Amino acid sequence: HHRIVVTDLDGKALAIAGSGQPGNKDGSFEKAQFDDPQGMAVTGNIVYVADRKNNTIRRLDLKARTVTTVAGTGRQAPILKNLGGPALERPLNSPWDLWLDGDRLLIAMSGSHQIWELNLKKKTVVPIAGTGQENLQDGHVANAVFAQPSGLTSDGMNLYVADCEVSAIRRLPLDGTGMVETLVGRGLFEFGDRDGPGQVADVDERATKEAKLQHAVGVAYHNGMVYVADTYNSKIKTIELRTGEVKTFLGGPPEKGAEPLFNEPTGLSIAGDKLYVADTNAHRIRVIDLKTKEVTTLALKGVEPVVVKEEKPKEEKK
Repeated sequence: HHRIVVTDLDGKALAIAGSGQPGNKDGSFEKAQFDDPQGMAVTGNIVYVADRKNNTIRRLDLKARTVTTVAGTGRQAPILKNLGGPALERPLNSPWDLWLDGDRLLIAMSGSHQIWELNLKKKTVVPIAGTGQENLQDGHVANAVFAQPSGLTSDGMNLYVADCEVSAIRRLPLDGTGMVETLVGRGLFEFGDRDGPGQVADVDERATKEAKLQHAVGVAYHNGMVYVADTYNSKIKTIELRTGEVKTFLGGPPEKGAEPLFNEPTGLSIAGDKLYVADTNAHRIRVIDLKTKEVTTLALKGVEPVVVKEEKPKEEKK
C-alpha cells in the first residue's frame, strides 16, 4: 500500500505516513507518497526509509509528521558507473534496507550489489563495499562482490548482510573497512534447505553437510545469534556466531491440515525478547516469543484499509 504504518508493540496505530497511492512526494504524512518502501532505521522520533522504487532515502519526523527526501534524485542509477557525492545529487539503485550507526546510515543497495553509506552530517553518499558486479566473492571491501543485498543488522562491531541472490549471509566490519567474509552460502546457483555448519572446507563433505539457505532476505542480531528470514524456505533460521552452526528455529512444511507458520518472510526486527517478522506473502506481522517459541499475529488496531479506485472503462468512439 506504499505506506509507513507506525504502531505500538501491541499493534495500536499511532500514525500512518503515505497517501496509499504510489508516487514520490514529500510533505505531511497525509499527502506524502512512497513507492514500494522496504527497510527502515529508527532513532528517537526519526525514521529513515529505503523507498525502493523511488530510489531514494526518506526521513520521517514522527513529531512534526512530515516526510522529506535525504538521498537520491528519484532516478535509478546505472550499475557499475555509480559514484558517490552530494546525497541529493546522486542517483541510487534500489535501496532495500538500512542500518543506523551514529551519523552514518548504511544502505543495502540491492540494485548495484553494494553497501553504501549516507553521512547524515555531511549529506553525502558513497559506496563502501562491493564492486557493483553480481556474484559471491569475499576479500577486501573494495574487491568483494555481492548479489542483491537486502537485509542489514549489526552486533556493534560487524555488519551482517542478507545477500539474497546468492542465498548467503555475509559479514564485514561496521566501519566499512577490512574484509568481507561469508558465513553461509556459496554462489548464485547454490541454494537449498539444510541445517549444519555454515562453511565446510572439505569439498566432499560440503555437498552433504554444509548448511544451505534459499533467497534469504532479512537478518536480525540478538544475543550472539543472527536470525535469518530464510525467505523461499518459509523458515526462520539462526546462525550461532561462536560456532558458525546454522539451525532451523521455526517454520517449514506444516503438519497435514495445519496452516504454515510463515509464507516467505522477509523483514525481521527484535524488541525485548520478541522477534517481529514481516510475513510478506501472508500479508501480516508475526510475533515470536524467543524464549517460548510461541508465534502470534500482531493485531493491527486503527489502521484503515486502502481503497483502490477502479478506473471506469473508456467508452469506444462510435
